Amino acid sequence: MKKIHTFFAIAATVLMTNACHEVEHVEPTAERQGITSLTAIFTSGPYVDQEAAKITITDNSASRYVIPVPWYFPVTSDNETEAFMTKMRIQAELQPNCFINPPLTLLDLTKENHFTYTDAQGVSQDIIITGERVKSSACELISFSLDDPAISGIIDKSKKTVSLISLADLSSCLASFEVSAHATISPDPSTTALNYNEPVELTVTAHNGTTKNTYTVVKAVPEKIDRGFNLGSVENLFNLNTTNLGLPGYDKNACISMAATGNNLVVSTGSGTPSYFNKATGVKIGEINLGGAVAASVTSDSKEHVLICNHAEPNETINIYRTSSVTEAPTLFHSFTNASGLPAGYRIKVNGDIDTEAMIVITCEGIAGVTTSSKAIALSVTDGVVSDVSTIDLSGAGLNWNEAPNEATVVSASSTTAEGWFEQSYAGGNCTLNYLKKDLSIGAQLGADDANAWGWQTNNLDAKRFNNVDYLAVFVVSYFPAWGIGPQLYLLDISDKSALTGSFNSCPATVLSNKEIAWFQTGAYAVATGDVLIAPSADGFKIYIYYYDHNSQVIGGYSADCIKN
Repeated sequence: MKKIHTFFAIAATVLMTNACHEVEHVEPTAERQGITSLTAIFTSGPYVDQEAAKITITDNSASRYVIPVPWYFPVTSDNETEAFMTKMRIQAELQPNCFINPPLTLLDLTKENHFTYTDAQGVSQDIIITGERVKSSACELISFSLDDPAISGIIDKSKKTVSLISLADLSSCLASFEVSAHATISPDPSTTALNYNEPVELTVTAHNGTTKNTYTVVKAVPEKIDRGFNLGSVENLFNLNTTNLGLPGYDKNACISMAATGNNLVVSTGSGTPSYFNKATGVKIGEINLGGAVAASVTSDSKEHVLICNHAEPNETINIYRTSSVTEAPTLFHSFTNASGLPAGYRIKVNGDIDTEAMIVITCEGIAGVTTSSKAIALSVTDGVVSDVSTIDLSGAGLNWNEAPNEATVVSASSTTAEGWFEQSYAGGNCTLNYLKKDLSIGAQLGADDANAWGWQTNNLDAKRFNNVDYLAVFVVSYFPAWGIGPQLYLLDISDKSALTGSFNSCPATVLSNKEIAWFQTGAYAVATGDVLIAPSADGFKIYIYYYDHNSQVIGGYSADCIKN
């Protein structure tokens, strides 16, 4: 059995009620000796009740504790934290029978705050709790590409190299790049033309001015591992509150879908113009150029081509547009009549490369008060053009879903119909992932062994091939985030269908998971929709996985590579 690895999660956001009305006593919570940690929480501003900083304490003999508050929050923003330092809520983790007096309440972290700490043996000592703003030590080169000729660099973070795959003359080229938030690069390759026919060294200096990384840019082709990606390269890119990104609130109707191209993550909410974000940091950049397209949903293939689909009632026209740019107008890829007898267009998925071979699947929706749905529209792409459009009906396998958009997802297991299909839908709390063979009979099923599965909306799937492995991403959105039920993410290696046994957690095919994604909405239940996206880089060296839970108001992403170390 393959070992199940857990995603490296962002530190969980601490959600608390406003404590301005009364003094808060610190109850013992930790199991180890003494003080385990101190956490500072915003009490005002756009990030109220979110964790600003946390210090882990290993030396209980210390008498002075300094909480390092980031200079900006989030670190990728330009929002300075200075104005919030004078009124931070402080939490302490303590062993039972350990106490801090007076009890911790709101503290001015620009000053030294004096307390008496008493350990479990009754020994007391004077301690000081204070804080300081610290500049980031991050100094990574996140992306690098030449402008002309257009070549995307392949970054090996462990070796600190950037490989440019090209036979062209690179003797005088400008480049575009992205570095860690507030870091700088020298020389600046965007303003200084450099000779990349020979190795070029670029130094990235962190915001703190002292921490540095030097990368060597070379014309070369890095060696890949035989299959899949390096588990050690998995990186948590971001996990952000969608409200702070200008995306709709959880109580607004939204049909979420995502796509990725270049350095951009595209997010559609089912109507209007999709927005695009930096795919490494989650920072919003703007809105895409839709041209003549109408975006009910978006997706992207294994070569970073974005598909844009409108919504259509029965016998209306479905138009699928394509683009590889967020700034250039898309072009029509294929147009056809919706002959499914059901509404469709709020969920589109693609497996493969639309320039060669791919399967596009549009999941059909039921009609409110009339019927459920068991159908999806499948489009086969051969030699870069749609060669067949047909409606597949899963009712023979006993599968159906309700009328709400995003109630279910059907995806192709490969770039053709040969490997069958995957389906998952809410189905009244039945959290079963269904694998269907080519003939639409059920070949395997995975259940949930989580006590909170009754509160899940299991309707988000995506499948892609990366470095000789077929992957399926399963994302669970929460119906009841206010009740402590949060989103979960799983990634399965579906190359061997016989490994699809047991539950998500026990399945031999599960290679990565995160059951503790932080979320940012604790209001009443509203619209439980979302999406998950597997986005391989066009050069085949990196894989990105993105998730969006509209009801829990969280968007996040991971990356990994297949470079041989």
